[in-house]
Amino acid sequence: MSAKKEEMVPLSEAENEVKVVTHRLALLHLAYGRTLVDEFGWERGKQLILDAIKEYGRRVAHRTKEGHQSLPRYGFWERREGAPHVCELGKIVLEYDEMDIGSLYCLIDSAKAMFANHEEKMVHTKAITVGDDHCAFENLPTTEKDREDFFGKSRDWSHVDPRLDEYYRKIS
Repeated sequence: MSAKKEEMVPLSEAENEVKVVTHRLALLHLAYGRTLVDEFGWERGKQLILDAIKEYGRRVAHRTKEGHQSLPRYGFWERREGAPHVCELGKIVLEYDEMDIGSLYCLIDSAKAMFANHEEKMVHTKAITVGDDHCAFENLPTTEKDREDFFGKSRDWSHVDPRLDEYYRKIS
């Protein structure tokens, strides 16, 4: 029996492969989201997307609790010298100019945090998908309203992230 030779690739190539998958994920989210909003209108389409993101967050939190890695270490964020990193998913949202639907994806951060610990949420202090130059995060305690709306069935829980909620109020 011969030992299988481990193949090594340069870090830049591995990062690029993660970027490709991240871009495809962003395109999938935009395609599904746009289809729902076009079919059902903004309010109903947004709610369906929120329901899906909540379920996605539940699954991510569950897998993370089981020991699976939450995000890739390399390639998900574009590293910029002397400037904050930029999310590859957000770059696609900006490229397609679909910040309304694209930014709903960003609620995954609050969703996975709230499923991991009902008393805490991760929120954006800055988000590229709503016009900031990069993303920044903060962990905050949840409110009773956050928990009621988030864990309730088909309720608009986007307010749990104040930076994103501010954007949604502007476009509604």
